[in-house]
Amino acid sequence: MSTDRYVSPLSERYASREMQYIFSPDKKFRTWRRLWIALAETEKELGLPITQEQIDELKSHKDDINYDVAKAREKEVRHDVMSHVYAYGCQCPKAKGIIHLGATSCYVGDNTDIIIMTEALKLVRRKLVNVLNELAGFADKYKSLPTLAFTHFQPAQPTTVGKRATLWMQEFCLDLEDLNYVISSMKLLGSKGTTGTQASFLELFDGDQEKVDRLDPMIAEKMGFSACYPVSGQTYSRKVDTRVLNVLAGIAASAHKMAGDIRLLQHLKEVEEPFEKSQIGSSAMAYKRNPMRSERIASLSRYVIVDALNPAITSASQWFERTLDDSANKRLSIPEGFLAIDGILDLCLNVVDGLVVYPKVIEKHLMAELPFMATENIMMDAVKAGGDRQELHERIRELSMEAGRNVKENGKDNNLLELIAADPAFGLSLDDLKKTMEPSRYVGCAPKQVDAFLKQVVNPILEEYREILGEKAEINV
Repeated sequence: MSTDRYVSPLSERYASREMQYIFSPDKKFRTWRRLWIALAETEKELGLPITQEQIDELKSHKDDINYDVAKAREKEVRHDVMSHVYAYGCQCPKAKGIIHLGATSCYVGDNTDIIIMTEALKLVRRKLVNVLNELAGFADKYKSLPTLAFTHFQPAQPTTVGKRATLWMQEFCLDLEDLNYVISSMKLLGSKGTTGTQASFLELFDGDQEKVDRLDPMIAEKMGFSACYPVSGQTYSRKVDTRVLNVLAGIAASAHKMAGDIRLLQHLKEVEEPFEKSQIGSSAMAYKRNPMRSERIASLSRYVIVDALNPAITSASQWFERTLDDSANKRLSIPEGFLAIDGILDLCLNVVDGLVVYPKVIEKHLMAELPFMATENIMMDAVKAGGDRQELHERIRELSMEAGRNVKENGKDNNLLELIAADPAFGLSLDDLKKTMEPSRYVGCAPKQVDAFLKQVVNPILEEYREILGEKAEINV
């Protein structure tokens, strides 16, 4: 670790090594060489005077990049692509004359960006599916555990712990739909030339339009893509970057929502994120167990959500066939968005995997509010016993207000049941009333909704991606 200059926390603290490698210089420059080989092979197959010996020479040095030569050359010429063309040519003297033939810098730069983003999106998908897998197990385990629900963070009709988890899962499922669509729609730039007209290739192939038309599809196939974008300027449309970062921002929003709920539940002592034996929660208050991981999810998620503005503004401000004001911004916003979402999903996986539920605390909170929520059932029982519905409604309203004052003003327990039992208008004993205080009576269809959601929505997803399930996440700090 360097201690005398700035190092991004995304690399040092949050993102996995796998995601870091996808955006590493080594990955980029190796991809450049693969693209140069694909171009040379395609040009050879379409009839240009390129030999198999030259192709083989390029392939023999596709991974042993002479970085020192490229770095020294870039100091002289101030151009990264031409520096690497030169360095590759030093290793491949027989092929140096045909490297990058007919192409412009964006052939390697933009195609590599698409390839890297596509690979990174697939890693994001793998981690997102594993988060869904962990949440599915959690939801199924606690599908029938009643808990106090909240609207406006005020006590409301009960739900179950598992049902609440399905709300988090549904948002992640929507993100997965968007993610799959973007992955399926990713295309290469291809080899379009300096303004997207392919003029240089039309010249190379002596005006043979058919060969020029075959160029991009052949390159795309060699690089594992189904197609290239049909038209472009010098670059692929920066709208693509906007779509990609919007998907990441959507995942970040879902993660933030889940983390926020967990933070509130941890305050209530109903649910708690993992807390290691020797972990310190506070430098001053040794007893504290702060929801640090969920807070970190929220923090990084806000970063990704805001980061999505970068490619949107960049896309809007491109002039004609290209400008270079995208470059510096793109070098920051795209990798950092991916590194941050990678860290977020690792944290989500870690938190859900170790989430602790405290049923006794949940029951205590629920039972403190349940008498208020049971009043409709109590009123119906009293009507069945011969009471007047309208009179009983008014009496319950009055008694509820009295019980509420006892709780809020006097700090006492909720005594609504005692007040109702003492009122002759209801004709119900305290024992009769206590029988109505079974929490499972008030959760509606929640357990069945969990079963149906898992069966109809989540399990088919998990079955589709079963080969990548079982991933765990290590948190650095």
